[in-house]
Amino acid sequence: MGEECPGTLMEFESRFGHEVLVVKTQSAYASTLLPQVHRVASLLKRWLLGTHQGAVEHAYLDYYLDEFTSRFNRRASASRRKLFYRLAQQAVQIDPVPFASRVQAQPVGSGWVK
Repeated sequence: MGEECPGTLMEFESRFGHEVLVVKTQSAYASTLLPQVHRVASLLKRWLLGTHQGAVEHAYLDYYLDEFTSRFNRRASASRRKLFYRLAQQAVQIDPVPFASRVQAQPVGSGWVK
């Protein structure tokens, strides 16, 4: 199997050469030290407010950030237009899955309606 993940931040820093940079103590502006960080933060806020209409729950924040990251990384991809084509191609290549095999049967009187 693969190598184990480092257990502490110190192990991570020693293994991958992570450099801690505290922006408050630097004489340069944050935009100089971290170029484009303001643009990414602005795009994230605009995407959250536009797509989710401000209805963002803390419990799902990791999923929102994963979705934003994948969209952000794919924005200049040359194969971006092929995404729907590839999705449709994969959908017709697999066998259909019956709905009954995807959901559990519930006894009468349980669930939303009593």
